[in-house]
Amino acid sequence: MTDHVSVQTKDVATLRVWDPLVRMFHWGLVAAFATAWLTADEVQPVHEFAGYTVAGLVAFRLICGFAGSRYARFAQFVKGPGATLAYLGSMLRGRERRYLGHNPAGAAMIVALMLTLSGTAFTGWLMAEPDLVALLPALPQIVAPAWADDDGDEYGEGREVEGALEEIHETLANLMLMLAALHVAGVVLASVRHRENLARAMITGEKRAAEPGDIA
Repeated sequence: MTDHVSVQTKDVATLRVWDPLVRMFHWGLVAAFATAWLTADEVQPVHEFAGYTVAGLVAFRLICGFAGSRYARFAQFVKGPGATLAYLGSMLRGRERRYLGHNPAGAAMIVALMLTLSGTAFTGWLMAEPDLVALLPALPQIVAPAWADDDGDEYGEGREVEGALEEIHETLANLMLMLAALHVAGVVLASVRHRENLARAMITGEKRAAEPGDIA
């Protein structure tokens, strides 16, 4: 394992926080989601492959969240609503503490991203494999009855299900894009507040060692 490896660089002590698997997951997910977004309705085979890649990466991250290195584990950084709201309040006052791993707001964002990605990949999978829809409970009536034809036959019902899945899939994809933008904004804000480049840390794996007042 590579946690807790300290080095001295230009009089600044650094610590290895993000292991190679976490870093590969992070940038692999960025590439896979960007590919899926850019190829939607354009290059369907590439879009589907990117979607399956996203699903595989999310599954891999779940494993790391329970059996990975210290800062990769959910138990290390996922906090309850109270702690998350308290941290957000301290951010508004400009008094948030620096976390060596994910801070509570970042942890909440990771959970939101994982859930949204899972839903997007799952609905995309159902759209690619329509025969599987019959194995699921009936979908809620989230689309207008206009999807069905006047006689209400099976063809109309199939179009209704297909329309519902497509609507959910596109909504989740748009939500994912919004969450990604918020995530980038949060990274920039934390980088400025704590005087460290968090994007670079996710490349090198190293962050400035904990100082008095920091949470390791």
